[in-house]
Amino acid sequence: MERSGIPQSILKGVIAIFMIAFLTSIVFAFLLKFTTIAEDSLQWVITALSFIAFFIGGFISGKSGGEKGWLLGGVTALLFSCLVFLLQFLGYDEQFSLLQLLYHGGFLVAACFGGIIGVNIATNKT
Repeated sequence: MERSGIPQSILKGVIAIFMIAFLTSIVFAFLLKFTTIAEDSLQWVITALSFIAFFIGGFISGKSGGEKGWLLGGVTALLFSCLVFLLQFLGYDEQFSLLQLLYHGGFLVAACFGGIIGVNIATNKT
């Protein structure tokens, strides 16, 4: 793998996470607006979908990178977490809480696993 492919594969993973987060946000916004579902009842579903989104983002990074999937997935998750932190800190003047740090640590692990699996699926072993 050439060096120019690394940033592209990480960017693909981050874009995938943003797209999944955006689409699920729209779906849940409509569900909350037009049904009687309470936001508290969807907390675990949203958390699970967040982990799945990071797994998929890591998977895409690993598959397009071709090697070192754990690293590509990890950097993808770290880049996304840094973007969220910057938005939260600069836009809302709030810092990460301990709970958020734990979630983002779990997201990091999920993306690393996704990257590992992505590399192994992309590699044609005979």
